Amino acid sequence: MNHNDDDTCQIKYVNQELVSYLLKSQHDNKIVSGLAEIFSVLADPTRLRICMFLSESELCVCDLAAMLNISESAVSHQLRLLRSLRIVKYRREGKMAFYTLDDSHVSSLIKQGLDHAQEKGE
Repeated sequence: MNHNDDDTCQIKYVNQELVSYLLKSQHDNKIVSGLAEIFSVLADPTRLRICMFLSESELCVCDLAAMLNISESAVSHQLRLLRSLRIVKYRREGKMAFYTLDDSHVSSLIKQGLDHAQEKGE
């Protein structure tokens, strides 16, 4: 095997100071698990499309169902899951419920993910 193609260290050396610092600054397991759950939920193409649409505009279930070409019931199910993780929120106006992304963090996450996915490999 050509060592130039090997993507591992050629010698074993642990930067103990850096490793200790990073281990001390880690978030607790509850935070890491919550973040993993958010990424897991967003890994579903339908839920991700919902978030992408909501990053552009506030929408009702009927709008989302029409854009996704799925039933309102299926959209509602996805929105409930997204709401449970504080990815989306809604407001009522009469008999209508309008959805948006929960906050600027979620909006930024979607935008940065899209930017990264659209980058060409360099």
